[in-house]
Amino acid sequence: MNHFNWNDGFVVDFDLDTGKSDSAVTSKRPLSVVKDIFLDTDAAAEILKKEDPMIYEFHELGAPERKGDLAFGTTVIYPGKIGNEYYMTKGHFHTILETAEVYYTLQGAGYMVMENPEGDTIEKPLKKGDAVYVPRRYSHRTVNTGSEPLVLFYTFDADAGHDYGTIEENGYRKMIVEEDGKAVIVDNPRR
Repeated sequence: MNHFNWNDGFVVDFDLDTGKSDSAVTSKRPLSVVKDIFLDTDAAAEILKKEDPMIYEFHELGAPERKGDLAFGTTVIYPGKIGNEYYMTKGHFHTILETAEVYYTLQGAGYMVMENPEGDTIEKPLKKGDAVYVPRRYSHRTVNTGSEPLVLFYTFDADAGHDYGTIEENGYRKMIVEEDGKAVIVDNPRR
């Protein structure tokens, strides 16, 4: 649970370089937790024999899921690859599908990968200072294509909820992979 008084206002201490906070609740996603989001499951299994690297973490306030409040926090995706696929978040739809979300890039470089239930896709590059608007009805995943942590601030309607299951079951139609030392957008062979 959070310790913020949502009716009196409050200040939160997000570090604009690291995205971390002493006030927010931290959730961590090591490879062992997200290994199935990567196409090359054999490469993930080989890495896990030696180590369990941190893929990403997020710092959130635990906003009450009620209409009119805003959920916000930071996401930190670490640099690295599984096979030729860059580290990324699991991705999600909002339970209330008509919810949009805004991400502001504080540090690093990468992509926001988006897809709606009808199969339309959008891939937007991210760099420090960029804000990306994720439209209603679009699932979204953040991919770090750089050599330093990709740090983003996000906000959305607090009652929106999260649907991770649809993405876990189907994956995204597009992937961001490294080819010849560059990040490229390719079709997901599983789709």
